[in-house]
Amino acid sequence: MPKYLVIVESPAKAKTIKKFLGANYEVLASNGHVRDLPKSQLGFDIENDFEPKYITIRGKGDLLAKLRKEVKKADKVYLATDPDREGEAISWHLSQTLKLEDKDSSRITFNEITKNAVKSSIKQARDIDMDLVNAQQARRMLDRMVGYRISPLLWSKVKRGLSAGRVQSVALRLICDREDEINAFVPEEYWTLEAEFDIKGKKKPLVAKLNGAKKEIRNEAEMKEILSRLENAVFKVGEIKKNERIRKAPLPFTTSTLQQEAAKALNFSTQKTMQLAQQLYEGVDIKGHGTVGLITYLRTDSVRISDEADQAAKQFIKSQYGENFVALEVNQGRTGKKIQDAHEAIRPTYVEFTPEEVKHDLNRDQFRLYQLIWKRFIASRMQSARYETTTIKIEANDLKFTSSSSKVVFDGFMSVYTPEEEEEELGTPDESLKEGDSLSLINLNHSQHYTQPPAHYSEASLVKALEELGIGRPSTYAPTITTIIVRRYIIKENKNLYVTELGEAVNNIMKAAFSSIVDVNFTANMESLLDCVEDGTVQWKTIISNFYPDLEVAVTNAHIELDKIKIEDEVSDEICEECGRNMVVKYGPHGKFLACPGFPDCKKTKQYLEKIGVACPNCGSDIVVRKTKKGRKYYGCVNNPDCVFMTWQKPSSTRCEKCGGIMVEKGNKLACENDKCGFVKIVE
Repeated sequence: MPKYLVIVESPAKAKTIKKFLGANYEVLASNGHVRDLPKSQLGFDIENDFEPKYITIRGKGDLLAKLRKEVKKADKVYLATDPDREGEAISWHLSQTLKLEDKDSSRITFNEITKNAVKSSIKQARDIDMDLVNAQQARRMLDRMVGYRISPLLWSKVKRGLSAGRVQSVALRLICDREDEINAFVPEEYWTLEAEFDIKGKKKPLVAKLNGAKKEIRNEAEMKEILSRLENAVFKVGEIKKNERIRKAPLPFTTSTLQQEAAKALNFSTQKTMQLAQQLYEGVDIKGHGTVGLITYLRTDSVRISDEADQAAKQFIKSQYGENFVALEVNQGRTGKKIQDAHEAIRPTYVEFTPEEVKHDLNRDQFRLYQLIWKRFIASRMQSARYETTTIKIEANDLKFTSSSSKVVFDGFMSVYTPEEEEEELGTPDESLKEGDSLSLINLNHSQHYTQPPAHYSEASLVKALEELGIGRPSTYAPTITTIIVRRYIIKENKNLYVTELGEAVNNIMKAAFSSIVDVNFTANMESLLDCVEDGTVQWKTIISNFYPDLEVAVTNAHIELDKIKIEDEVSDEICEECGRNMVVKYGPHGKFLACPGFPDCKKTKQYLEKIGVACPNCGSDIVVRKTKKGRKYYGCVNNPDCVFMTWQKPSSTRCEKCGGIMVEKGNKLACENDKCGFVKIVE
């Protein structure tokens, strides 16, 4: 009987696959990559057409020896690493390291770890796709170039241990740019008006909003003028319109949308979502069934579903909910951008494994994520939800009010799944009103509002922005965000991402010295070029050879410029309590601090409080730059905690001309911190 060896990436995956294959199959794991570029050097030969220098990863020697031993015993070797660029590259590295060129070996891929998928993949075994491998090699070398050539500059400018990355630097810039927008935002005042009407036989009043004013109500004076026009006005029902609104069923999850929805619905970080999804994909022990891979491959940007899975889902819906819930046509999503359509969307491998069926075999977080994936997939194969909407126009003098309401006629997919962002439905339509009816006014409610700045990025919204801008790929979103958090370039508070002082310093250097690296369009174009390598239309070394010389010029110029503006230790007016010297400002892992210049003889350090030259409005002491425990910058009184004054925006010494309050800097404007005042002054 011939012997076969199947090599996968993880032991969990090996365990799941082993049970699908016969006794003549041995399934072993490579535990990820076995070769990589050396950590101690750039890792490729510039003089020899940028040929990469791969070495065995430290600690993999014993594992490779075991694999070589099993390769010798086997009549055929199947390389079954993940079905993406990185998985293809791992298979190629295994082929090179295990010297499989003289062995009967093939590449197999499957999007789900099921018996049918694994056995079918063996029947469709193929050669390693070198276009996929080269696309991954190009990505790895581009990232290595950026990291190894720019990071030393950050060390000399700020502190050792910092890093730059081709994708992470752009992600950091997006967050910094959003922070700048928020800081420069000046709220604008506006007012709204609602009318409440008494309807006979109804406990709740009918509420209608003013929408017929020729312009937005910008201040209290304009609101008073409108109210005066409504004094003694007769309110009559004008046009009544009834319509049907369709809400389409959602698309099944891609990597990006799963990360976004898990963040909003379950409060999971992108990293946690991917870790849990990996566990569900590789296999979980289900009572009575053994180890089962519960979901399909988790790194995908495709919404395609196999015909077999589509039919299984529709049959399940028909049996559980009724034939009228089964979608006749499914939402195909957007087209036109590069999609890895060899993959499917993320879906359950077996629809009959409902969340309740497997709940007792999963931990709490695994269950919650599986339930989200299962419900979204089933919903994607169901009919749209239908609403009946009623719009009532109410006229008073020359002004018009509108009351809108809706009710669900057919809940469709919403009987299974409602997206987290679904807004509350409006009240039930009033059927008693007719056109021309007079209405009895209860009250006119007017409210003052201020426009809001753009929202801070959350992990979910940052992933969405990266995907829409074409930056990175499904496999890069989670590690990119994790890296900039670990490096303390950004911090996460209440789901929001905030840039730290360290992050600002790194971003400013990158923008000044390496503008193309952090340019959104440049980075997105680079992703397109990598897609062209995968398609076989562009040579991977062409991208490398075009990119590296420009990077070298930028690095050389930056070295010269950074030498000219190199930060020396700033002498402060704080006196060292140990030796009497003036303490100096140093940079540490958490930002600036004060240290004695007599180190190592004197090791005294103190917290650094940077004065901004503005007096505290509460006690008259200095306002200083402070940071939260996680590193977010704010401005507070030096006498904290005795004085509790603080603000997120930088205060100005200029006082408000309208109310005398403190003004804060917002781009080229100064704005009163008191929202109710709203005074703004242009800074010339």
